[in-house]
Formats: sequence, C-alpha cells, structure tokens
Amino acid sequence: MTHNRLAKMLFNDDSDDEFHLLATIIEEEEMENEDRTSHHPGYIPSYAVIQRDRVQGNDRLYRDYFADTPTFGPRLFQRRFRMNHPLCFRIQHAVEAYDPYFVQRRDACGALGLSSLQKKSAAFRMLAYGVPADSVDEYMRIGESIAIESLKKFVKAIIAVFGDEYLRSPNSSDIARLLEINSDRGFPGMLGSIDCMHWKWKNCPVAWQGMYSGHIHEPTIILEAIASYDLWIWHASFGLPESPNDINVLERSTVFKDFAEGRGPHTNYSINGHEYTMRYYLVDGIYPSWSTFVKTLSSPQGNKNKYFAACQESARKDVERAFGVLQSRFAIVRGPACFWDQETLNYIMKACII
Repeated sequence: MTHNRLAKMLFNDDSDDEFHLLATIIEEEEMENEDRTSHHPGYIPSYAVIQRDRVQGNDRLYRDYFADTPTFGPRLFQRRFRMNHPLCFRIQHAVEAYDPYFVQRRDACGALGLSSLQKKSAAFRMLAYGVPADSVDEYMRIGESIAIESLKKFVKAIIAVFGDEYLRSPNSSDIARLLEINSDRGFPGMLGSIDCMHWKWKNCPVAWQGMYSGHIHEPTIILEAIASYDLWIWHASFGLPESPNDINVLERSTVFKDFAEGRGPHTNYSINGHEYTMRYYLVDGIYPSWSTFVKTLSSPQGNKNKYFAACQESARKDVERAFGVLQSRFAIVRGPACFWDQETLNYIMKACII
C-alpha cells in the first residue's frame, strides 16, 4: 500500500513533503527487516564478534616457544615465562589434570576452542609483566574476558596443586637444617627474618579505603612473610583487614600460634655460656621487644655493638631480598593491584610466592 501511494506521488508535484516522509519510512522498514533476518536469535546489537583465528594463534605460539626447534630459544623462554621448559610443562600438566577448563575442547559448532598453551601463556604474561588483559589479545588471540578468567582459574589451580608443598611451615628436618646454617652465620637459634611488604591497591572500594590506608596515605594490602637465607618463604599472611601497618599485621598473625599453644619445635643452643630453648627471628626496629625477636641496635657504641648491628642487618636482609626477587619476577605484584575483589589478589600473591 505504501508503494502504491509512492507511485501516485511521482506524478503529483504538490506532494513533495509527503513523498520524502514516505521514502524515509520505507528506508527504515527495510533496515529493520534486514536486521531481523541477518542475525541469530541471541544477537546483541552492541556486541561485536571478532574472528580472532584462535587456531592460528595457538600454532604461532607453539612454533615460537614450544616446538622442538622454537623461534625463541631457552634463554628468551626463561626470561619471558620466568621458568624453564620442564617446569612449565610440569605446571601445565598439573593444571590440566586439576581443572578441565584448561583442556582444549570443541564448541557447539565443532570449532576448536582456546588451547591450554594459550590460556596458560596469557596468565603467565599477565603475572610476569603485569600487563592488562587485553594486551595479550594481539599475539595469543585470546579476548580480555577469557584472559582474566584464565588468570583467576590458573592461580587457584596453582595454589590447590602446589600449595601444600610450597606454602607449608618448616618440619623438623627443615628446622634442623636452618638452625645449622644460621649457626654458621653467627646466629644460633635463628630460623629466618620476618617483615612486611605493601602492595598498592588501585581499585580498592571506596568503603574499604580507610581500613587499608596507613602511613602511605593510599590503600595498600600487606604481605607478612618469613624468609630464610635461600629466599624460601616459609610463612605468608596476606590481606588482613584493618592492617595498615606491620604491628597490626603481627597482632593478627598466626606465626606464633604454636608458641602460644606450646607446640613449637624444641631448639637448644648456647650463646655466651647461656642455654636457650626458644627459636627467634630477625626483625627491624618497628617490631616490639619480644623474646622471639632480635632487633638491631639503633645507635651502636663500640666495635662489638657495631659489629653485631652490621651482622644483624645483613642477615635480616634475607626477607628483603625475597621481596625484591618476588617483585622482579612477577611485575603484577610490583605495580598497583587492578582487581576489585581481595580474594583474587590473595590468590595472585600466593601463586607468585609458589
């Protein structure tokens, strides 16, 4: 009917305005019909589908790093993945066995999905370089939302598979070894050094910023750790609420829970002819004067006190070195934390420690 009226107006000079109006209506109707017939039932108008060619991205990633003769050799692999090939494959197989999310599957159309190498490599890049999720899209052909999801599932799998082995307290053989080595260093009875590291929380919710702001005057999450001479972190407490400084973290820490319950390991050592049975840790000046802490001298007088202060400060740097290595290997914990929920940040920190 609209087309018949339009045909009559072609021979009528007095209906130009009505002609343009009907032409516009016809054009809009044709566009609506085209939209209804060209999209599937679940189509979202504002959503752009990007054909990333995931198979090509997986093939390129395999040729560059995981083939028998890769484009980039072991040295560059170690630099960019923060580990060697055997350790990388061990983690990949363990993660695949724990979570089927990392096993490559086909979708409803029969097309291959993202491979385990793509998901794992995207998570490694985000942890190692601290880059945004969408920065791995161009090379690995993985979208931003899938990259974030892969990172979250990856760190959870790492903690579930390797946490019992690498996030445990020292056993009797470990304690004996640490006591022997630290005795040779001039500190008999010492098990390690304890300190805290602040991680800036960029996207901290406004309602929580008061709880996580201290002397730095911006929201931070604190990691309390005990490290030994070999940079092994034996204790890690992260993300305690209302803990803007080291003392608040210490009051909520579980480090001395065994001491309070009388279940601490027995140690026997002698210093200046006096026998002691309690282990201790090296700390800096902010910690309280407890029998389990050995602090340096703020203003040492005499050669003997100066020598002790120098040795204590040198040995206490074990935990500082552990923090430095952790941040240098995994830039995600060196820069501001960009996730909103604290649980994800906790998983990320502990996975990097492992």
